Amino acid sequence: MKNKKLQIGLLDFSSVSRLARSGKSPAPREIQVLRNAIKLRGHVPVIYKVPKCQMYFHEREAEILYNNKKIKGCDVLIPRVSITSNLTLEVSIVKQFQLMGMPVINGYLPVQRAKNKLRTLQILTQRNLPVPRTVVVRQIQYIDAAIECIGGYPVILKSPYGSFGAGVVIVESRRSLYSALDVLWMNMKSNILLIQEYVAEADGSDYRAFVIGNRVVASMKRTAQKGEFRSNLHLGGQATAIELTPDEQKIAIRATRALNLQIAGVDILRSKDGPIIMEVNANPGFLGLMEVTGVDVAGEIVDFAAKLAEKSGKEKV
Repeated sequence: MKNKKLQIGLLDFSSVSRLARSGKSPAPREIQVLRNAIKLRGHVPVIYKVPKCQMYFHEREAEILYNNKKIKGCDVLIPRVSITSNLTLEVSIVKQFQLMGMPVINGYLPVQRAKNKLRTLQILTQRNLPVPRTVVVRQIQYIDAAIECIGGYPVILKSPYGSFGAGVVIVESRRSLYSALDVLWMNMKSNILLIQEYVAEADGSDYRAFVIGNRVVASMKRTAQKGEFRSNLHLGGQATAIELTPDEQKIAIRATRALNLQIAGVDILRSKDGPIIMEVNANPGFLGLMEVTGVDVAGEIVDFAAKLAEKSGKEKV
């Protein structure tokens, strides 16, 4: 199967993503960059837009239709799951591709775990990986005690789901707590709230490790703009290429493995006690990283997908 022209699928969720439709997400552009990388390597890109997919169950069989026609499938599939709501239902389409025998990067369960910040914390701490002090509450009467437990103000409030900095606020004092809660709960689909320590020594900066397989292919430092604590690039954060320490690279790879992901963006804070994992992203953006580092991250993703397809093909022989 080596050197064979492969059919490499891209499962595009951008048209069902509220952030992508509002122009706040680079997801549509990333699909085009991946498509070009596939073609440059002599393979054939196959784009599946999620709204055009139908799952067809009949008798004892299940199929995927695309524009009402049965699909032939592809050699490997790269889902770009740029959504945060109705996750269980929406990501079911990824599972159906897997059930049809297609290798998928990343799969249904790993995406589900990584998109859920609470589940991510459970898995990382079970694997003895460092995370910020966090208390999960459901009722407002427990919030004061939770904030005291993690060391007091300022604190970070997070919803269990969210990306691109959405569903995250900083609270500097008790006076501003309840107005922040009103805004956050108004936009949340759940009453579960994560209260997390603010790592002051990080000084508004974090470090993104882009992991593919068992290695960090590129990394950068992101620094929030003045007056903002979130370092996300689409919120005005500034980025510079940086070489992570061996310890940081090690925990980024371990975090990726812990969640059973093949591709991940691992966000790390440098605390006084060493590196801690802020977040593990199952659908990491790569355009800003490519621009800052000069690394062809899209090409690295495609090369990894092609190797997985070749390995899967040999196993079927």
